Amino acid sequence: MSEIPTKDIDQTDRAYEVGGGLIDAILQAIEDNDRPTFDRMLEPLHAADIADILEQIGSKERNAFVTFWGADFDGEVLAEMDEALSSEIFESLPDSVVGGAFRDMETDDVVDLVEELELHQQARVLDALDVSDRIAVENALLYPEESAGRLMQRELVMAPEHWTVGEAIDFLRTDTDLPERFYDVVMVNPRLEPIGKVPLSSLMSNGRDVRLVDIMDEDFLTIPVLQDQADVAYAFNQYNMVSAPVVDAENRLVGVITIDDAMEVLEEEADEDIKRLAGVGEGSLTDTIFTTTRQRFPWLAVNLLTSILASMVIAQFADTIEAIVALAVLMPIVASMGGNAGTQSLTVAVRALATKDLTSANAWRVIRRETTVGLLNGCLFAVIIGVVGVVWFGSALLGVVLGAAMIVNLLVAGSAGILVPLWLEKFGVDPALASGAFVTTVTDVVGFFAFLGLAAAILL
Repeated sequence: MSEIPTKDIDQTDRAYEVGGGLIDAILQAIEDNDRPTFDRMLEPLHAADIADILEQIGSKERNAFVTFWGADFDGEVLAEMDEALSSEIFESLPDSVVGGAFRDMETDDVVDLVEELELHQQARVLDALDVSDRIAVENALLYPEESAGRLMQRELVMAPEHWTVGEAIDFLRTDTDLPERFYDVVMVNPRLEPIGKVPLSSLMSNGRDVRLVDIMDEDFLTIPVLQDQADVAYAFNQYNMVSAPVVDAENRLVGVITIDDAMEVLEEEADEDIKRLAGVGEGSLTDTIFTTTRQRFPWLAVNLLTSILASMVIAQFADTIEAIVALAVLMPIVASMGGNAGTQSLTVAVRALATKDLTSANAWRVIRRETTVGLLNGCLFAVIIGVVGVVWFGSALLGVVLGAAMIVNLLVAGSAGILVPLWLEKFGVDPALASGAFVTTVTDVVGFFAFLGLAAAILL
């Protein structure tokens, strides 16, 4: 059996250490004004790990941390942080620190950070950049938000059609302004139009005299500079791309997008969908009490309105409930089961729409599947809850009513969980944002109406 390299163990341990023990030790070093210990603990940490630490501590400790770090502050940390928190920290950084923190960052990372800052904060960053980087960032900010133009980096490696492998390698060895991370050499014609790309693996595995056009990959995808970033991330995931050139309206090369940026967008989109499904908007753990309350209030208000609607349905059967008290005990079961079944279908539908797996081509097949699943589950639980009703209250007819209502509501829940997101998508409304309230309303209203209506018709 081969031994596990010590380096791997150290990295694993470090990942687990970014928690309470390490945080307490760092804060203690700050309190003791022990800079050597502070630097020693931060040195092996990735910028994302330091960002996690800053997000986990309070505002007072965070300010002390940033102040103590001083001129060594790494701008990459801000790029890894929650947007609201990064803006807060940036405000406390002196101009001398801002210059060093952002000068060595890739332009796409700078753009990602700058676009979330206030105008006066943006000016501080731009003033700290080199002229060429400043122009690149300012040009990127001219593109619409959440577009490929905002996502791309302008630092790239391109080569003309007549170059050989040797010429490309010599260029890479002598150029002092290469991107920090790149995967392909983009081949361009005299009009700066991309005609192919040569992966670094192909570049290193061929002889110096081999022409780049002979080994370039001509089957590649270009990204329009105005394309939505969600579609860009989908393309990377769908076609297993590592990098892709970005072109303007004249098909000229203007930048490149790499897989790390695309995966970050995918994570953001998934995070956004989950939060919207739960009705918490763009909330995060670092938000203030007032901000969190303001974000959640509208969706709780919508829920209140839908609850009133369901209560109005119940009110129509007040005499029935008064005559058969057992109905008041059992009717929440039907509504709750329908709500859960609807949420299951809804979650599948919203995620499938986001990943473009649910389209007009397969919509009816998915609708039939979810409706059938709702019907089958309804029949199964109808038997279970019907027996419960008979045993609990000693009424066979009550068990029949309860079981029938369960079938109806789970059938409707399965259908609504798919149809509501599809309808919202068709009318240009974000399904993740509004589907939950509509589906819950449908299952509550149908559940109460079916149960109480059947009870009124059969039991009275």
